Amino acid sequence: FNAGDQRHVYFASPHRSLVALTTALSKRILESALLTRRDLLCAAPLMVTGCAAGVPVTAGFARRQFVRCSAAGFTIGGRPYRFAGTNMWYAAYLGGKGPAGDRARLRRELDRLAALGITNIRLLGSSELSPLKNSVRPTFRDRSAHYNEQLLSGLDFTLAEMGRRGQRAVIYLTNFWEWSGGMMTYLSWVNGGHYIDMNDPAHPWPQFADRSAKFYANAAAVALYHDYVRAVVGRTNSITGQRYVDDPAIMSWQLANEPRAGGSDAAGRENMSAYLGWIAATARLIKTTDPNHLVTIGSEGTQGCLDDEQCVVSAHAEPGIDYVTAHVWPQNWGWTDPADLAGSWSATEHKVRAYFARQEAIAMRLGKPLVIEEFGFPRDGGSFDPAGTTAYRDRFYALIYSLALDSASRRGPVAGTNFWAWGGTGRAEHADHRFMRGDTAFLGDPPHEPQGWYSVLAGDRSTQAVIAEHARAIARLK
Repeated sequence: FNAGDQRHVYFASPHRSLVALTTALSKRILESALLTRRDLLCAAPLMVTGCAAGVPVTAGFARRQFVRCSAAGFTIGGRPYRFAGTNMWYAAYLGGKGPAGDRARLRRELDRLAALGITNIRLLGSSELSPLKNSVRPTFRDRSAHYNEQLLSGLDFTLAEMGRRGQRAVIYLTNFWEWSGGMMTYLSWVNGGHYIDMNDPAHPWPQFADRSAKFYANAAAVALYHDYVRAVVGRTNSITGQRYVDDPAIMSWQLANEPRAGGSDAAGRENMSAYLGWIAATARLIKTTDPNHLVTIGSEGTQGCLDDEQCVVSAHAEPGIDYVTAHVWPQNWGWTDPADLAGSWSATEHKVRAYFARQEAIAMRLGKPLVIEEFGFPRDGGSFDPAGTTAYRDRFYALIYSLALDSASRRGPVAGTNFWAWGGTGRAEHADHRFMRGDTAFLGDPPHEPQGWYSVLAGDRSTQAVIAEHARAIARLK
């Protein structure tokens, strides 16, 4: 979103900043999006070989069947791979052994997603112990080289369970924004503890983003990040005994969540060489450690790259970057008014279509597949209440899915989608919908956001019906 537009009120990260808050699922899967325990038994599209204890038992993946890609799209074993996916940043947290862990819930959520036809999940693979406000705890690491085995074992467990269900993971390895520590935290570890908080009135936008982008040129900060990347990518799963390098449950490694060259145009231009150098060096590091899996950046598209096609092209032209990504956030970017979704829908749809077409054109220019890996929309009236209706969210999802299906049907670049985000049975723990450190009833909304804002919950039947229909349509494509 254009955080430089001073008309907006900011008190969260532009990853999903609150903009204008004050103005504000054999061959077929379940025919209904209402998911029950009984529905989940032997539900397609899982490759079911039997059912035990009420949990789908799958054949898992064929040995070393990794996702490959070319200009024609993704393939597995020479056959096209297209997917309907989601984001579930907190999956490894549920999979962990610590106080935040809830492996029974993780299994249930993965079952629900599998029953919907979700075969791809984008999730957090790193968080950094941070002084920043709204940053999650516990974290995968602190400044030391002693990483948090409880959360890493949570990632192990998540991958093992996803593999049983035929689901593939996209794992991002740090964050441009503050909610998981991220690049600002790496900088604070090497500069004597200096940092600025997102939305600090003393440091208005775009100062946080401009400062965070200094990470790419800071050799000491990048070295700490690369140490972690090397450790995780080279890890052996404590549950399965399989090296991550050999695990087909991983689709790709992602350098970061929404890395930007800067917040302002001036800073972005100044940082561009270091930004592109960081992309190239990190992609080479991952490919050297793990030649079996794909690598991508985690980019928002032009909205997170100075509103400049060449910025996106230059970033994704690096040979180690296998595919292009784009994110679509109408409320965050000021394209829609949550208080008047009906009145602002026409303009919203026009801007979404134009943005989608722009990212498609970039991917075609690069000759690489495109994944719409984040897209979200508020509940009707901007409500965070789980009981709130989702008519316009459903309409927005249907729009994204129709554009993606059209592209895939005509052999265009779009090969997958990941809605933001699956919240399942998670619920806000506080009346004000704020996340507080120590909360463990995770939703799809990260700690800096109102809990329930963009989450698709277990009770959101109409939204799940839209998701399930798209998953069926994608599965029918040859």
